[in-house]
Amino acid sequence: MFSTLEVVTTVVVGVMVGVEFSVAFVMNRILNALPEDSSQLGHAHGGRMLGAVMPVWYIGSLVLVIIWAIAGWQHDDTALVITAGALLILSVVMSVLLLVPINNRNKSWTPENRPEDWRTQLSRWERWHYLRVAVIIAAFTLLAAALV
Repeated sequence: MFSTLEVVTTVVVGVMVGVEFSVAFVMNRILNALPEDSSQLGHAHGGRMLGAVMPVWYIGSLVLVIIWAIAGWQHDDTALVITAGALLILSVVMSVLLLVPINNRNKSWTPENRPEDWRTQLSRWERWHYLRVAVIIAAFTLLAAALV
């Protein structure tokens, strides 16, 4: 049962990392290459869609890591799992304080009501997102190391 928890947690976090990596290095580049109105509408739609799913995924991943750390307290790899959990907490804090406020504005924008600096705001979101992706990649790497 414990092995199943380790594998499920690692897979859930790994898929989350894959989605966020894809947003950073594939989807945003595609959306940014579209004409202005299409780009902005695409970012707004993505913000609504992923903004509904990702909070559950981040918190769910963190809960799984906490359960793993508690259930495996006596194992040698617990420090790796706890550190991964701390990084996931950091990613949630970053999300709430830095990324969600921008995303909440972005998801309601249309070509008619977007602010003049909408590209600057999206660029700021992307920079914070790159950092968040690095943090969750580090967490995933620690979980993978603990698994083996």
